[in-house]
Amino acid sequence: MRPILLLILSTFPILPLHSADWPQLHGPARDGVSAEVGLARKLPEAVVPVWSLTAGSGWAAPVVVDGRVLLFQRRKDREVLECVDLRTGKLLWESGEKTTYSDDFGFDDGPRATPVIADGRAFTLGAAGRLTGWDFKDGKPLWSVDLDEKYGVKKGFFGTACSPVIAGGTLVVHVGGKDGGIVGFDPATGKESWKILGHPASYSSPVAAKLGGEDLVALFGKDGLVVIDPVKGEVRASRAWKPRNPYSVNAASPVVSGDRILVTTSYDTGAMVCDYAKGKLDVVWSGDESMSCHYNTPIRVGGKLYGVDGRQERGAKLRCVEFDTGKVLWTEESVGIATLASADGTILALTEKGELVLFDAKAKDYRELARRTILKGGKTRAGFALSAGRLIARDEKTWICIDLRGE
Repeated sequence: MRPILLLILSTFPILPLHSADWPQLHGPARDGVSAEVGLARKLPEAVVPVWSLTAGSGWAAPVVVDGRVLLFQRRKDREVLECVDLRTGKLLWESGEKTTYSDDFGFDDGPRATPVIADGRAFTLGAAGRLTGWDFKDGKPLWSVDLDEKYGVKKGFFGTACSPVIAGGTLVVHVGGKDGGIVGFDPATGKESWKILGHPASYSSPVAAKLGGEDLVALFGKDGLVVIDPVKGEVRASRAWKPRNPYSVNAASPVVSGDRILVTTSYDTGAMVCDYAKGKLDVVWSGDESMSCHYNTPIRVGGKLYGVDGRQERGAKLRCVEFDTGKVLWTEESVGIATLASADGTILALTEKGELVLFDAKAKDYRELARRTILKGGKTRAGFALSAGRLIARDEKTWICIDLRGE
């Protein structure tokens, strides 16, 4: 695999790599917020990638640590993990495993779960439920567990999509099997540390956060919100929140603000905010009038929540609401389905059509700063990564890296 473009935007200077990593889905804290500074608030007429690579199938997002990018994708009969240089796109190593997963609905054959990198290891979860630990230095496989077989997981609508999370020294996976609903693993060996029965999985990914003064994990499964202790493997609290339609999915990850947790879904259900300050999930507000997210996870910036309200198939629109009340502050219909992240006072939205939209996170209303098409190879549904002023994203055909550093 070779980069097909090695061009740097002439309007941006060459700067050293000094910035936060993006080691997992939705960034360092799994909240879509980046510590990047000095990013451009305008875009050139023609956005030329720093590098571009042919993509395999799947919707796993890229992750970045120490200037190295992991790309997880399906190539023929293998789920492949490729490590490339952030600056150049040069392949550093490649590893993979065979898979026979086939999508029942004729969509792509995965993988859909995003890798996570921690303590010199990378962890992947394939579309058929194979959890694997890798040496991040050279791609050597360390261990592998077939979760579907071990825990009796029935094939869902779109295979496995939960991105694992590291919390309390444990690799936490919402497995969703009859013999293990939520399971903790030793990251070094892949051995089971604990398991919690029940709590069927959907397509949301767990989030580690400090809640009620403790380091806990919030999960949004098929039946609703669950808070667990990742060290002891105990359920601390749960609250039902799911659509009545049995063919629906809960796909957005929980959003945490202090002791408050928001979960949101579509299918005439909407959002719910619960307060965990007293060790139980007390509902603050709920309903379908504020933020009904189909599959994209909203982000919180200050006291505001930004997300995509509505179904992907029709009428989806960007929306800003007050996190603590659900009050709608503004709605913008020109963006549609998009992955969101926040950095340096700007919110980045990568739309399903491949447009990168920048808008002001400090404005009282929607104030667009720039909009350019950066991907033209089909739907753009995977999350993106932001590290060292560079944005890494994919559509159905291509991985790209673009330079967003300001002058």
